[in-house]
Amino acid sequence: MSSIRFDGTKQYYATSSLVLGYALCSSLLAVINKFAITKFNYPGLLTALQYLTSALGVWVLGKLGFLHHDQFTFETAKKFLPAAIVFFLAIFTNTNLLRHANVDTFIVFRSLTPLLVALADTTFRRQPCPSKLTFVSLLIILGGAVGYVATDSAFTLTAYTWAFVYLVTITTEMVYIKHMVTNLGLNTWGFVFYNNLLSLMIAPVFWFLTGEYADVFAALGSNYGDWFEPNAFFAVSLSCVFGLAISFFGFAARKAISATAFTVTGVVNKFLTVAINVMIWDKHATPFGLLCLLFTLAGGVLYQQSVTGAGSAPSQRESTASKQTDRENDGDNFGDENQAKGMSGKLASV
Repeated sequence: MSSIRFDGTKQYYATSSLVLGYALCSSLLAVINKFAITKFNYPGLLTALQYLTSALGVWVLGKLGFLHHDQFTFETAKKFLPAAIVFFLAIFTNTNLLRHANVDTFIVFRSLTPLLVALADTTFRRQPCPSKLTFVSLLIILGGAVGYVATDSAFTLTAYTWAFVYLVTITTEMVYIKHMVTNLGLNTWGFVFYNNLLSLMIAPVFWFLTGEYADVFAALGSNYGDWFEPNAFFAVSLSCVFGLAISFFGFAARKAISATAFTVTGVVNKFLTVAINVMIWDKHATPFGLLCLLFTLAGGVLYQQSVTGAGSAPSQRESTASKQTDRENDGDNFGDENQAKGMSGKLASV
C-alpha cells in the first residue's frame, strides 16, 4: 500500500515538474520571440534556426550519452510528417503574428484555443462533453477576447489575418499532436528530434513560397554585418535555447496531461508573460485592453478549476497508456526523461 502511495506521489511530482517547466518556457518564449523578431526580421529563417538548434542539440546530447532518442527511420518519418507539417504551420503563423502584432494580441488569440480544443476533443477524440461550469468558463475566455479585439487601437488587417490563421493551426496542432504522442510510441526526445528535423526540412519550401529568400539574399548583400550585432545575435540565440527547452517540456507535458489541460496550462502562464511584457517595453495594449486580457486569463483559471476533478481520471488513463507504450518500445525511460529534463534546464539558464 505504501509502495503504491509512493509511486503515486512520485508520478504527481514528475508531472508537476513537467508542467511547471513547460509553463516557465512558454511564458518567457513569447516575449523572447517578439524581441528576436524585432531585432532579426526574418521569421522563416528565425524558426529554421530554432529547428536546427533543437534537432542538432538532441543529436549531439544523444551522442554524448546525456539522453536517449529514437533513431531516425524513413518509416517513422513518413508517419510523423503530417504532424510535423501542422507543427511547422503553427510556429510559422505564430512568428508572423508576433511580427505584425504585439504580444498581448498573440496571448488573446492563444487564449481562445481551450474552447476550440475542447470542442475538437469531444468531436474527434470522443472525450466527454464539457460540463456547464466548464463551458461557462470557456465563454468567459471568449468574452474577454471579444472585448480586447473591439478596443484594440493597434488593429490591422494583416495582424488579425495572421491571428485567425494561427488560431486554426494551433488548435489543429494541439489535438493532432496529442493523438501522435499517444499512439506513435516514440520517447520524449524522439518526438523532439523528429519534429524539429522534419520541420527544418520543410522550412526552405516556405522561404520560396513567401519570398523571404529574396529578403535574406538582399540583406546578405547589403548589411551582412548587422546580423552579428550583439543585440540581434543574443536575441536569436536566446530564442533558439528556449525553443529546445520548450520542445522537451511541451512533448513531455502532452504525454502527462490531456490536450485541453495542456492548452489551458499555456493560457494561464501568460499572466507572467503579460507582466514581463508591460514592464520591459511599450509594445502592449491599452489599460482597458489589458483588463480584457486579464479577464480572458481569469476564465482560463476558472476552467482549470472546473476540470480538475472530472479530468483527472481520463488524464491519468492517457498518461498510463502512454507510459506503457514507451516501456514496450524503449524500456522504462523514466530515468532518461528526468536526466534530459535536467539538461534542458541547464541549457535554458545559459
